[in-house]
Amino acid sequence: MVRQIKPEILELENFLPYRLYRLADTVSREFSRIYKERHGLTRPEWRTLSGLGQRGMMTATELGEQSAMHKTKVSRAVAELERRRWLTRTPDENDRRVEHLTLTKAGLAAYREMVPLAKAFERELLARLSAEERAAIVRGVAALEEALSSS
Repeated sequence: MVRQIKPEILELENFLPYRLYRLADTVSREFSRIYKERHGLTRPEWRTLSGLGQRGMMTATELGEQSAMHKTKVSRAVAELERRRWLTRTPDENDRRVEHLTLTKAGLAAYREMVPLAKAFERELLARLSAEERAAIVRGVAALEEALSSS
């Protein structure tokens, strides 16, 4: 009699990378309601707006790296924010293939309106946890980021 070996099964619901992905997606979707209602922005548009609001001037490549977005998503977001006149492109003096992106006054105003809403969202999200849980999640996320950045 031949004995069959059961293949190992991965329970996604208990697999940490999957759980982190689902959690991040859920939080991102919940927050996206705020900027979608306020300004009709998509996630890539919000990430582009917030990256430029934070840093002032960036290239599309830098935006992609900072926000972990594919270059096509960055390109579409930049085009839409430019169409709204929330962003301007300035060719690099030394390399015409590179454009420096900055927010216009209107783009900066939208960003500044969203900052307190984003911070309030974060406070409300963390308020769902005890002080001990908040400290643990901050430490745990920082430890994972550190461990993955050095690998």
